[in-house]
Amino acid sequence: MRVFGLRPGDLVFPLMFVFAAPAEAHHPGGGGNTGSGGAINTISADTLSEGMITAAVRYEFIKLGQLSDAQLLAAVAQGTHAHSIRSIDSLSLSAAYGITDNLTISVRAPGVRRSDIREPGEDMLSGGHMGNMNAGDMSSLMSGINMRGNSAGFGDVTMLGQYRFHNSAEHGTSAAVLFGFKAPTGTTNRLDNAGQLFEAEFQPGSGSWDGLLGAAFTKRTGRWSFDVSGLYWLISTGTQNTNLGDRFIFGAGVSYRLVGPIGSAREIALHEFCMQPKNQLHEHCLYHANHDHSDMMKTPYTLDLVLELNGEWHDKQRIAGVPDPNSGGTTVYLSPGVRVGVDRFSGFLSVGVPVVNQHNGIQSKPDWRVLTGVSARLN
Repeated sequence: MRVFGLRPGDLVFPLMFVFAAPAEAHHPGGGGNTGSGGAINTISADTLSEGMITAAVRYEFIKLGQLSDAQLLAAVAQGTHAHSIRSIDSLSLSAAYGITDNLTISVRAPGVRRSDIREPGEDMLSGGHMGNMNAGDMSSLMSGINMRGNSAGFGDVTMLGQYRFHNSAEHGTSAAVLFGFKAPTGTTNRLDNAGQLFEAEFQPGSGSWDGLLGAAFTKRTGRWSFDVSGLYWLISTGTQNTNLGDRFIFGAGVSYRLVGPIGSAREIALHEFCMQPKNQLHEHCLYHANHDHSDMMKTPYTLDLVLELNGEWHDKQRIAGVPDPNSGGTTVYLSPGVRVGVDRFSGFLSVGVPVVNQHNGIQSKPDWRVLTGVSARLN
């Protein structure tokens, strides 16, 4: 049975969209569960009801630890290339549609900005004498650091499918497979302050077609919800003959409903449907009326407390097949958060602090991350 009158404060909007990753040092996260229940970054295994449409606006800001001029020049002395970035932020629009009760598709379109990009000048990078420089020589070249500025533009659009193959109301468990792709729709021609083309890793778009495959599991009991998910991004070669490196995004989250109704999404939806006088003689509502649903009494809002561990492993990028030693690594965030639902709208806020920050070579590493947004049911 399809149930109408559903309140987003009572339902997990899954996918919305692609999975939040704390992001490898120079790439924004992939999205996340911006629904009104369950974890914020970790993907829920629940799907939308058939015919339901939801939308979301999501903003992510990652503050990076900038490299000093001395650190950038030290990389040159080692015969490698390094760069510094102050921050990455991304504003994305998402939409999801329930094809069936167990199959949901989503699309996400982001805008991406990288700020205060700095790196050694080309003359220093090409100098073969760098390995023999002393401290005085290094100091004299400090002014040779290029202040390349910001790179911003439309990013790559991602589409994701979620098929729920297990759904047990008795045990409060569900499991789903995740699959999809990223299309090369993003801008790849951004120039720096000197009019030079930014490298592929700084461009808002990648220029590559990428595949996505993963899984999600959810357990609900009373006011508690537990979610686990993982998504692998298989990256292909894109603009400037660059492969930005495969990514594996993973997470585990626990949430507690402090205020508002509890139960499965379908149970709460049925309660809301049957509370409408015109539906009280419906056969499903006659059964519903003979059971105690006092814990589902309507409240003006819902409030969920969330705690997550979200991580990403990122492979080294390869330019013309040659791996970059100053790329790739693993970051894991501890992310407390909160979500409030009112009528058909839901807002959320998550703050992440790295507890694992292992990156290859010399890179700007994440200091902290903030994720916020609003989602809504459209029908």
